[in-house]
Amino acid sequence: MAKNLNAIPIHEITHSEWLMERMKGIGGSDVGIILGLNKYRTPFELWLEKTGQVDPVQLDNEAIYWGNEMENVVAKEFEKRTGKKVRRTNFMFSHPEYPYIRANVDRMVVGESAVLECKTASAFLAKEWEVNEVPDTYLVQVQHYLGVTGKQKGYIAVLIGGNRFVWKEVERDDELIKMIFDAEKHFWEYHVLQGNPPELDGSTAAEKYLKEKFDRAEKDKQIILPSDYKELLEQYNKLKADEKLLSTAKKEIENKLKATLKNAETGTVGDYIVSWKNQSRSGVDSKALKEKFPDIYKEVLKTSSFRKFDVKEAK
Repeated sequence: MAKNLNAIPIHEITHSEWLMERMKGIGGSDVGIILGLNKYRTPFELWLEKTGQVDPVQLDNEAIYWGNEMENVVAKEFEKRTGKKVRRTNFMFSHPEYPYIRANVDRMVVGESAVLECKTASAFLAKEWEVNEVPDTYLVQVQHYLGVTGKQKGYIAVLIGGNRFVWKEVERDDELIKMIFDAEKHFWEYHVLQGNPPELDGSTAAEKYLKEKFDRAEKDKQIILPSDYKELLEQYNKLKADEKLLSTAKKEIENKLKATLKNAETGTVGDYIVSWKNQSRSGVDSKALKEKFPDIYKEVLKTSSFRKFDVKEAK
């Protein structure tokens, strides 16, 4: 363990306690989100989680489960392929100066100033590993670990699609580590500790946050928007027009495919499978219910209120 490096023994805590510890700082899996490199989560969503406004993302889905189960297999294969020896750490490390910057390292490499990160990846992500470069989200994660632990090198081993093994070496990049830590410090100290949300994005989490925070409008209240919002609104209207064109183009392709399928359930070409299958669903005919059973209709009628958003040009 590096000098002055703080560490929490994670083998002595429960999964729930481990999740709570993750809430108290920034881990390696958070780095790509903060830097805007993660395709599945945004800084705003992470901010909601770290400030306790939403429950932590539960790491218990099938992909995560099998990733954890296969971690030891990947580590063992790395040893076979490289001749190196690795060991578990069983600690959550903290940066000596910034205790909220943390690292759950999969393995340490014995006799070498290096860490090993074990991954599993879907066959659909195979293209990300075809070149010599390491995918950006994994690269910054490893550099984050090197920065926290003080190690000089990192290795990434990944099992792709259950039948292809790849490992790559990552040299320590102090300039990149500084950039990562600067972004993490800003995120934690300005956004999390001071409660300032990151810039709003198009995520459903941001939409839900605004809906709950401003669920009712003050009747007849009107404000003057900032002058630079005129350009934003012009962009919004253009996107709406483009969206309509894209929808029409998409529908045209769908219709051509349906016309070719005719009464077939599926069609294939290359790596693509097109399906047009029979489905059914049951629902309540509210109009018929109201006409035939008006009393029951009134009993089950549910009224909800919401704020309708609209943009139009003033005439």
